[in-house]
Amino acid sequence: MIRDVTDRDFPREVEQASMPVLVEFWQPGCGHCLALLTQLEQLQEEVAPVLKIVKMNVQENFQIPAELEIRSLPALALFERGEFVRFIGGIGRKDEIRKQLNLT
Repeated sequence: MIRDVTDRDFPREVEQASMPVLVEFWQPGCGHCLALLTQLEQLQEEVAPVLKIVKMNVQENFQIPAELEIRSLPALALFERGEFVRFIGGIGRKDEIRKQLNLT
């Protein structure tokens, strides 16, 4: 199961993580968000030793999504060494996400 992260614990869970972190920004009722979450759960099982995956509900958390200027959902953001690196495109299938992350 993918862990929830909040504005409050974002620094500890993402910015201070010892490995790269992929954050899904989502909201309840978003069908594409839930479909992506299913793919991320499968991916997490495969990449857990080298990549941390978390999710942030944008209806409950406003600060981080605003700082990253999240405008559409779902959105995937990659962080390395505590810094935002880029958004991940090709959202949909875990294999495409792996390719975008160079984890193939």
